[in-house]
Amino acid sequence: MQRRDILGLAGAAALTPFAKPALAQAWPSGPGRLIVPFAAGGPTDIPARLLADEMSKFLPARLVVENRTGSGVVIGTDLVSKAPKDGQTILYTTIAHACLRALFDRLPFDPVADFTPTTYIGQIPMIMLVNKDLPARTLPELIDLLRKNPGKYDYASSGNGGAVHLASELFLHMAGGLKANHIPFRGSSAAMPEVLSGRIPIMLDVAAAALPYMQRGELRALAISTKERMPYARDLPTFIEGGVAGYEAYTWHMALVPSGTPAATVQAINAAFNRALSQDSVKNRLSDLTMDVTTNSTPESAARFLAAEMAKWEPIIRAAGIKPN
Repeated sequence: MQRRDILGLAGAAALTPFAKPALAQAWPSGPGRLIVPFAAGGPTDIPARLLADEMSKFLPARLVVENRTGSGVVIGTDLVSKAPKDGQTILYTTIAHACLRALFDRLPFDPVADFTPTTYIGQIPMIMLVNKDLPARTLPELIDLLRKNPGKYDYASSGNGGAVHLASELFLHMAGGLKANHIPFRGSSAAMPEVLSGRIPIMLDVAAAALPYMQRGELRALAISTKERMPYARDLPTFIEGGVAGYEAYTWHMALVPSGTPAATVQAINAAFNRALSQDSVKNRLSDLTMDVTTNSTPESAARFLAAEMAKWEPIIRAAGIKPN
């Protein structure tokens, strides 16, 4: 069963159309705030703004995106944790939320106890890229190269403790405890010149960023991090096909509100997101960003997913000794 199917169990009710008068009973008065703890124009901000615009068409009041960055995602997340429990302030975040407890010794909030997940939005896979001069044309050849040369090769990531870094460490761990040196950058675009030049020959990156380099033949793509091959890269094998049994890794998006928000409001927020995600224009745009969209998430399935992601990534973070910059 696909992950999106598991998330959607018992979620059909969330797709039921609703009218503004019904929503108004559970939705706060005045504009809602969608807090994005990432920079404007980035890969998290773009889907958030797309959804906010669509939701504003049928909500009682407009949903406005606010970018609150700093200390990773801590500042924006903390703002939401201390917001009124009325559903007017929503956190739009990523896999970063699942990693906070393991990354930080101290936090001004509890990532679990202080939040209620409302909606799982979707997931974006990653693609393993290597410089064309690296003597590895397949994932098994890369694994063999790293196994025979422990610590010799560097790999780039889009940031320390981010999804790409974590997924890279998961690969090294699951491929047999391979050793390679992590070189973090401030974003994928900053790392790519080094990978293209061969100075850092290996990088796992989100599919949306990796595909153009693969399609232009500038870098060699070895594997995609999904369970099955994807339509936009049917010739690209999965990590599982490449010999890393059970390997799956994604960055993902989720909406959360402060814990204690009334259940009816949580359900209204969930229904609003699902309605927006069900629109063909939204699904097509997010698909262009290589996001596998979930249109029938429930608050309960979102909470279960978050708990599973914490259980998956926290041991990897601690074993690798990963700390925020």
